[in-house]
This record gives sequence, structure tokens and C-alpha cells, in this order.
Amino acid sequence: MTDFEDRLKRAIERGEKRSEAKRHAEQAAAMTEEECRELHSRLRLKVSDYIETCLQKLPNHFPGFQYETLFGDQGWGGACVRDDLDLTGGKRRSLYSRLELAIRPYSSVHVLELTGKGTIQNKELFHRNHFEKLAEVDEHDFRELIDLWIVEYAEQFSAV
Repeated sequence: MTDFEDRLKRAIERGEKRSEAKRHAEQAAAMTEEECRELHSRLRLKVSDYIETCLQKLPNHFPGFQYETLFGDQGWGGACVRDDLDLTGGKRRSLYSRLELAIRPYSSVHVLELTGKGTIQNKELFHRNHFEKLAEVDEHDFRELIDLWIVEYAEQFSAV
């Protein structure tokens, strides 16, 4: 029986060593905090530039919208804003419309996060978040999502 127990102990030790070696390999492969910050910054610049390029086209199709650049605590990106006046029924009413897309600031969760908010004539159309781990970000996916959200907003706004 002692032979069995010796083999059992050695098997457990081998398993623990294998587990520790795997953990060390994962740690070595993981990006450092500084590398994550740098990657986030590069991706944020590319994606926020794309947001700006796309959103600046919206006022060409819907006169009255004004483009705003967003940066700071809430993220980097852009917004298109329009304030209309409704005088129907003898009442004076302000109708606020806004489409805002931004990349959130870097955080310790190591993700690239896109936020989108759409409001048409005082009614919230959507409020969305999309995120991917920094190491797995596909910039093309973010561009497609930005296109989709802007096109959806434009379709809904033109239907009003």
C-alpha cells in the first residue's frame, strides 16, 4: 500500500507543478498594465477618429444638426445635436434630438468599450454599450457597429 501512496503523492506533485507552470506561462503571456494602456490609447484614437468622420456626415443629410467633439471623463468620440421648436396646438415645445457615440476611458478591466445614445424628439431611441477585451479587439467589428448605429438612427430620424 505504501507503493500506491508514493505514486499517488508523486502524481499529485506533478499535477501541482503542471498547474503552476501553466499559471506562470499565462502570466508571462498576459499584457502588462502599461501595454494595456498603450493599446487602449491606440485603439481609442483610431475608433474615435472613425466616429468623428461618420458623425460629421449626418448634418449633411439632416440640416439643423450640429456636430460636437466629445473628450474627457465620459470618453472620446462625437455627438450630433439638434433642437427643434414645435408650435402645434398653440403650445411652444422644444424637441431635442441627439446621437452620441464614444469610446470610454481606460479602466482596470482591460476592455475597449463603445457607448451609444440616441434620442429623437425627446424620446430615447437607444442607450447601448459594446465592449471587447483589449487583447481580442477587432477594429473592423467596432467600425461596423458604429456604421450600424448611425444608419439605424438616421432611418428612425427620417421616419419622424
